[in-house]
Amino acid sequence: MDIYTIIFLALAVFIFLRLRSVLGQRTGNERPPFDRTARNALGGAPDKNVVAMPGKVIDQAPLAPTAEPAPPSDRWKGLTEPGTVLAQGLDAIVDKDSTFDPRHFISGARGAYEMIVLAFANGDRRALRDLLSSEVYESFDAAIKEREKNEQKTETRFVSIDRAELAGAELRDRTAQLTIRFVSQMISATRDKAGNIVDGSADTVADITDIWTFARDITSRDPNWKLVGTGSAN
Repeated sequence: MDIYTIIFLALAVFIFLRLRSVLGQRTGNERPPFDRTARNALGGAPDKNVVAMPGKVIDQAPLAPTAEPAPPSDRWKGLTEPGTVLAQGLDAIVDKDSTFDPRHFISGARGAYEMIVLAFANGDRRALRDLLSSEVYESFDAAIKEREKNEQKTETRFVSIDRAELAGAELRDRTAQLTIRFVSQMISATRDKAGNIVDGSADTVADITDIWTFARDITSRDPNWKLVGTGSAN
């Protein structure tokens, strides 16, 4: 074996040992990647607030754990001014539930609003039961039964949801309540058995303003928010 071969072998061994010390080696005891879905499926505590909808869930992403708290004057920028009743209500909720982010909640609530309106129009009790409090469900169910009794059907189609904005926030004991004002455009008509329109219009776009309140027990493992109150400015 000549001198050059010996030198190359020595260099190869040196490089291998350096890479081993930098990159480490697998021992078979490494921790598997974190699986949030598996954790929730196994009953782990949920780490998100959501507005649940049949068939899918709109997540409210938690605040980044390493993010610095926003100054009081900027905390709710774009949602409300510092010192308002709304700001105080949001402060109270976040103080008890640090993962709550109202901006993500509003995004989820928009989807829930559309699904609830359409489920009511279609008489979809199963979807409504998952989204409404028992009191609100009873009210919706009574209206659906009245339509069924009169052999009427409602057709509703969203044109747009122009705005969804916080109108109120409150913490009552363990229950967080958020009131949202939805401004939308939709086409809605109710037809009788013969297909004649008895209410609304099949081709006229109506401007609708709904004021809805959602609630959740922030100490519960159940991350779902439910509709607990409805109102209209129309």
